[in-house]
Amino acid sequence: MRVLVTGGAGFIGGHLIRHLLDAGHEVLALDDLSTGHREAVPSGALLVEGDVRDRARVAHLVGEVEVVFHLAAAVGPALVARDPAGTWSRNVRGTAAVLDACLERGARVLVLSSSEVYGDERRRAVPAGQPMREDELVAIDPGARRDVYALSKLAAESYALALYRSALLPVTVVRPFNVIGPGQSARYGMVVARFAEAAVAGRPLPVYGDGSQERCFLHVDDAVTALLALAASPAAEGRIVNVGGSESIAIRDLAARMLALAGSRAGIEHVPFERVYGEGFADHRSRTPDTSLLRELTSWTPKRTLDDALYDALVVARHA
Repeated sequence: MRVLVTGGAGFIGGHLIRHLLDAGHEVLALDDLSTGHREAVPSGALLVEGDVRDRARVAHLVGEVEVVFHLAAAVGPALVARDPAGTWSRNVRGTAAVLDACLERGARVLVLSSSEVYGDERRRAVPAGQPMREDELVAIDPGARRDVYALSKLAAESYALALYRSALLPVTVVRPFNVIGPGQSARYGMVVARFAEAAVAGRPLPVYGDGSQERCFLHVDDAVTALLALAASPAAEGRIVNVGGSESIAIRDLAARMLALAGSRAGIEHVPFERVYGEGFADHRSRTPDTSLLRELTSWTPKRTLDDALYDALVVARHA
């Protein structure tokens, strides 16, 4: 089978391509290399350098394949804070170009959205602390600096599902929660990569705010197996599906685990969130996914632990 991975030179894209090649598929990768790296694309895949908003190029590539994994997007809170207009353009116009081409081709497509679409957990319609379900109402503020990313992803979701309902486009929307592992860059605010880089250098680990904010992390290999399982599931068409881990951990505790694994006594440095992203760029207090739908559709279970992912990140940082 021939497969296109947009954002194929990115963190998740490179791992996904490796799994696809190992399974015997022929893979095309599209990436503008603005945040991805040529070296991340495994040997055996054909990398096409280009912008996902280039409709002619996208249509040509989609016309050559049967399945599309649409991963190309703005990456990380640091980029969103720096370039909100570009974030909207990449996420909305880029996704529309891919979906329109897939509709013309009749290709199966998975669109990666984000857990950010759930918005501010303080405005949730369900009791605080409950895992986030795909069918709950989202709580996004159009005027909030951070929410331009969430809104752009939500707009992409809405268009994908509109095409499913109106034209039976075989599309699945995936909402990943904090995917981590080897090859992830610290440049765009990714917390585990930042911690691994600092731990290896013997520097204090930079914890934004008081570190009480909680996240669930998932090893990239487990995330990729979930994507592949969803792509193979007809029952997943027309659905929004969470993909994430189940162990919730405070960021300050995550830092302590990274220090222990690294054998470092460098400690933790608390950094005001506003110093990093500026005023008005709020941090979410908690992000915990309900993955029961994913398990129902695919029987997926993660194989890697949080410590596995932290260790892998340390190994890569030591050899950087």
